Amino acid sequence: MAKNSRRKRLSENKRLFSESSYKYKNPDEDVPAIMLVNVTKDYSSKNNGETNSLKEVNITIKKGEFVFVIGDSGAGKSTLLKLLMREISPTKGKVYVNGKNLKRLKHNQVAKHRRNVGMVFQDFRLLKDRSVYENVAFAMQIVEKEPKVIKETVPKMLDIVGLADKEKAFPRELSGGEQQRVALARALVNEPIMILADEPTGNLDPKNSWEIMNLLEEVNKNGTTVVVVTHNIEIVKLMNKRVIELKNGEVAGDWINGVNDENSNFS
Repeated sequence: MAKNSRRKRLSENKRLFSESSYKYKNPDEDVPAIMLVNVTKDYSSKNNGETNSLKEVNITIKKGEFVFVIGDSGAGKSTLLKLLMREISPTKGKVYVNGKNLKRLKHNQVAKHRRNVGMVFQDFRLLKDRSVYENVAFAMQIVEKEPKVIKETVPKMLDIVGLADKEKAFPRELSGGEQQRVALARALVNEPIMILADEPTGNLDPKNSWEIMNLLEEVNKNGTTVVVVTHNIEIVKLMNKRVIELKNGEVAGDWINGVNDENSNFS
């Protein structure tokens, strides 16, 4: 009787283990791309001239989401990006990217984290004395990719952003829109898990702005999480993506369906 009971328990344990293994065979599947838990960043104790801060902010962004972050100057948008890049740490609370608590990362782990996040800036930040090809290749050289891999990958990436014929050109020979596409290619070339874009259309005309946003949308369709900080409300309205509004360091609104969300109130 005891033997039969033991066999029954063993059989039940095997079944539960099997179901558990199947259910959790991809343990990172439901881990958010970004999670801020009660995050406060206070600069007041450091007389460094910065006024941006965050106050008890809670934000969760799923993998593969496309999210706009809006707000007036000083609302905390730049602080948010710096926290996600681990340029700074929160005064209180926790910041997670891909399930990792950024505050606990060691120095070498911080470098690895930044390689997994592609950053696009308003002012492009290209190396002026290097060609388009060299600017994009440089991002791969930093992470010690093989020369053969670089030679194969960079032209493909430039083709994706529509600059296949500009490999040998220098930044000064490009339009603003073309320079931003080089910056985007550089951010994407190492296949990051997410793209953080800080006012990517701030220095561009409407036509080039839409070209950059369309490229970011295509990147997102391939599974990359995209977070765009912007003041361009017209683009935000027309793209109908999730919108998070920061105001005085706090989350003032979070609209999953953007302007079409029944609770949205931004104009």
